[in-house]
Amino acid sequence: MAIDKEKEQFTGLILLSGVDKAGITEALFDVLAPFSISILDIEQVIISSRLILTVLIALNPAHEKAIEGDLVECAQRLDVDIATLFSHTSSSTIAIKKGLLHVVIISSSLKPQAVAAIAGAMTASGANIERVSRTASTPVTAIEFVISGAEQEVISAVLSPVATTHTIDIAVSAGGLLRFARKLVQLDVDSTLITQEVIELLAVKAGVGAEVTRITEAAMLGELDFEQSLRARVLLLKGLPESAITEVASEILLTPGAKTLIRTLHRLGHTVSVVSGGFLDVISPLMAELGIKHFRANKLEISDGVLTGQLLGPIIDRAAKAQALRDFAAIESITMAQTVAIGDGANDLDMIAAAGLGVAFNAKPAVKAAADSSLSSPYLDSVLYLLGIPREVVEED
Repeated sequence: MAIDKEKEQFTGLILLSGVDKAGITEALFDVLAPFSISILDIEQVIISSRLILTVLIALNPAHEKAIEGDLVECAQRLDVDIATLFSHTSSSTIAIKKGLLHVVIISSSLKPQAVAAIAGAMTASGANIERVSRTASTPVTAIEFVISGAEQEVISAVLSPVATTHTIDIAVSAGGLLRFARKLVQLDVDSTLITQEVIELLAVKAGVGAEVTRITEAAMLGELDFEQSLRARVLLLKGLPESAITEVASEILLTPGAKTLIRTLHRLGHTVSVVSGGFLDVISPLMAELGIKHFRANKLEISDGVLTGQLLGPIIDRAAKAQALRDFAAIESITMAQTVAIGDGANDLDMIAAAGLGVAFNAKPAVKAAADSSLSSPYLDSVLYLLGIPREVVEED
């Protein structure tokens, strides 16, 4: 078969590995500098003080032996290993690939079996792994695969059972510029932004904790209509002094990583919004503290310094949460494809479905099944890794 010379070039793949020390990269390219070559690709990584540097060059075939000899001397001088592979390569195999997908896996203790299963599932689906990198090592391990040759829906489907079997979190998203576009990230409050359920804290103050907890659990599992259950729970708070609201607000505990998530997103130019089936009366001071300007929640009716057991205005239910996401995105001129919704209960299902990326955070089974991605770690800032934001960027704060 005839070779199309216009679509082919002679290339050399150089792989350098060894103990990292200053000057290695400079020395390697000083060796290559006297030759008439072009640099086509470079990738370097350091893992536990070991350096791996790969370089793809285009060169004149007549220079192969001379370059190879100089690299052997360079390896001896630097006390590293250098391997080379020279060949005729089609320019199409070097061109930048389009339609890449990013697969992020998150685990508190990542095992080889899990990585093997992920790689196997990708290969079986016709995907090729182009690049693998670590984006976080503490408090969880986050590994990002960049893959080609596969559809997002297909990869998501084949990796879902792998995540379940190996108890890891997996998220699949499209590559390209949209991955790094400005986003609106909307958070549920109870058991997502904070570790508690606000209405349960109020119920304890009113002496009806057990009854309210029972109704709350049934509502979050989708067994009860949210509005009816909410009104029933609020009615149990009738007669509670208004001062209890301030007491509860002071008892709120943010989920680990919540401040880091919000601070990092704000610093990178993204917008954070909050929507809650709880109460404005309790969360408003927290919103001011966190610098969140877009938020919605229910409003308790208060008369003569006590709760009446009623609510003011429309109920923030699952449909209202989704509408809030749309409204806040429109205000910020952000497309729905660039929205992220994070929640844990049945009341969050509509906004998770409406968002470009729906994330179930330590969620009920029905929510996990409906979401694009599920996080089981207790750290809310793990969401950053799903968005392609590495730990190094997070720690710049």
